[in-house]
Amino acid sequence: MFTLLKIKSVATRTILVSLALFVSACAAQNQAATDAPASLAATPQYVIGPQDELDVFVWQNPDLSVTVPVRPDGRISTPLVDDMMAASKSSQELARDIEKVLGKYVKDPLVTVTVRTFNGPYDQQIRIVGQAAEPKAIPYRNDMTVLDAIIAVGGMTEFAAGNRAVIVRNEGGEKKSYNVRLDDLIISGDVSANVPLLPGDILIIPQSWF
Repeated sequence: MFTLLKIKSVATRTILVSLALFVSACAAQNQAATDAPASLAATPQYVIGPQDELDVFVWQNPDLSVTVPVRPDGRISTPLVDDMMAASKSSQELARDIEKVLGKYVKDPLVTVTVRTFNGPYDQQIRIVGQAAEPKAIPYRNDMTVLDAIIAVGGMTEFAAGNRAVIVRNEGGEKKSYNVRLDDLIISGDVSANVPLLPGDILIIPQSWF
């Protein structure tokens, strides 16, 4: 009799725990009840990050024109520009900053900075986590979509609940979550589910409940 009561008690606790997990999962999904926007109001400007490679071209000054890596600390060094912060600047902003320094040595320098190899700052990279075949962070590219991100990580695992995937996005300092229908996109070929990404987005692919 005691054993039977113990089994019932364990079974009851198991059911309660399962219900709590289910309610918690439903609550998390409800927080992301809004579908991800199908289009963006504006195209974000790329900013330079550590380990990017830059072409610095100085008009009519080939000795000052170089290809340089952005160091892990976000800085670069070029001829006559010993140590300058490059990370988190656009290529145009960096070019203007280099011109100011070169102006001490060269009359009216005209500088163009081109990003040759892209990585971007860590907070601007796209992170794909959860049931991705190879969860990782990838550099943001102009017009990048969730399909591009899924291809970059080798697809989803067999345990993925693709239609419960969520994009976590920073908007004006506030974290917002949006639903993404990855199963409809990848399995059913519904291109309307292929929504654009923004720098810094986190794509979370949960595991199926069953």
